[in-house]
Amino acid sequence: MNVNETRHPKFWTVFFSILSLLWVYPLILVLINSFKKKIFISANPFSLPSGSVSNPKDTAAGLQNYTVGIQRTDFFSSFLWSLVITVGAVALILLCCSMCAWWIVRVNNWAARLLYTLFLFNMIVPFQMVMFTLSNITDQLGLATPWGLWIIYLGFGAGLAVFIFTGTVKGIPQSLEESAMIDGANVPQIFFQIVVPIMKPSIVSVGILETMWIWNDYLLPYLTLDLNKYKTIPIAVQYLRGGYGSIDMGAMMGCLVLAIIPIVLFYVVCQKYIVKGVLAGAVKG
Repeated sequence: MNVNETRHPKFWTVFFSILSLLWVYPLILVLINSFKKKIFISANPFSLPSGSVSNPKDTAAGLQNYTVGIQRTDFFSSFLWSLVITVGAVALILLCCSMCAWWIVRVNNWAARLLYTLFLFNMIVPFQMVMFTLSNITDQLGLATPWGLWIIYLGFGAGLAVFIFTGTVKGIPQSLEESAMIDGANVPQIFFQIVVPIMKPSIVSVGILETMWIWNDYLLPYLTLDLNKYKTIPIAVQYLRGGYGSIDMGAMMGCLVLAIIPIVLFYVVCQKYIVKGVLAGAVKG
């Protein structure tokens, strides 16, 4: 291939279009299999559903997989707890980490730099190092609840959030805050009326990243929550496993589609802020 051709915009358009299709294909495969009878999902997962539900030789299951999955997993209750945990944890991360990043940049003393270093260290510590200790501490402190999980997610999600927010705050002229202070604005007014609107792209991008992580997380809720009372969607889907390793793949695919739809819609609505937010945190960081 000629070097000039690789530099042509059409080449990269075709290349990334193919790459995006490969990225989306697993989601399409899940959607297709959610309308097939479970016996045909393992036998021929790449085929399209065909025929009617009444004919046992046909592969189509219609909406049966969805209804079975909803009934067996108590899906709507799990959806509600996933929503409560995700919204509460993300809101707490955005509020606390944005204020912390602003304090780190504006104070800029040895304590602030040390705290920032600890947040960066938090990003590289493997979760497996602390998960068993975390489970014991959670039980001792009574945090085995959705609102207790907010605090735990704040601890694990603060590293990335503070890193991005700190880079964004460094790009905000301090003269804006000084002018507002001269006009009589107090600290909360300066932060929420001046700093936060400028940080909006970064706040939205961090919110998207944290939402996708928390909504799809399985291990942390499984280790910390009281599963007799609370189940998130990833945990509830595991209850479709039967004895001797059998899995109702049709119902599982239906539940996965229902779980994917909200996060995909949320991402599509907010995706335009991701690049701006990440760049704002990276250039000045």
